[in-house]
Amino acid sequence: MKSSTLKTKGFQFKQFTIQDGNSGMPVSTDGVLLGAWAKFYRTEHLLDIGTGTGLLTLMSAQRFSTSNILAIDINQEAIKDATRNVSLSSWSDRIKVKQQDVLSLTVPEGFDAIICNPPYFNSGERASREQRAIARHSITLSHQELLDKCSQLLRSHGQACFVLPTTEGQAFIDYALRTGWFLARRCDVRTTDKKPATRVLFTLQKSACSTERQELVIHDGTSGYSKSFIQLTQDFYLKM
Repeated sequence: MKSSTLKTKGFQFKQFTIQDGNSGMPVSTDGVLLGAWAKFYRTEHLLDIGTGTGLLTLMSAQRFSTSNILAIDINQEAIKDATRNVSLSSWSDRIKVKQQDVLSLTVPEGFDAIICNPPYFNSGERASREQRAIARHSITLSHQELLDKCSQLLRSHGQACFVLPTTEGQAFIDYALRTGWFLARRCDVRTTDKKPATRVLFTLQKSACSTERQELVIHDGTSGYSKSFIQLTQDFYLKM
């Protein structure tokens, strides 16, 4: 019988390393985009939901020097990977990694900021490996449950940042707007300027606001990555 453990390759960033592991999802462009794009009013207490390898936690620790971060994941292998990667970083004293189902998380004081690369797909063929299935499909955490829990965990001034495929992201945003959230920022991501957007980065908050709208094209079609993509990610990617 084949092992159900899904190996993921490591990745070297400028200020930290993601080592080979078993968390179920490798380092992705989506995750790096979210970690680089997220912007918060305050970051004293930041929550990373579904931390996986710890990528978003480490990017947030690099960017927000005064933040204290709680990184949670339901998957034991992910927690092992994240704990190792955090321990090798320069910011381990500001980060706590915990195996935790977000739906049962209780924190009386709440969080100033939440960052999350959620399970993507509400339907369709499930990934064959269990860790990857949990990471990619909302089988253990629906988008509505996630958003409702974020509302409980977030302080009144707080903000929550997400990345999703365009269709799932629009449904997520629509539900948020129907349930009392406000859309502070939105960035539609296209791989090239000739293709439609396939990802959406967005920030939600509880207080009324106008929406800052952006568009990001990853590849410029001639020389590789676009200037905007390089500018956004150059603090992290080694060759940017």
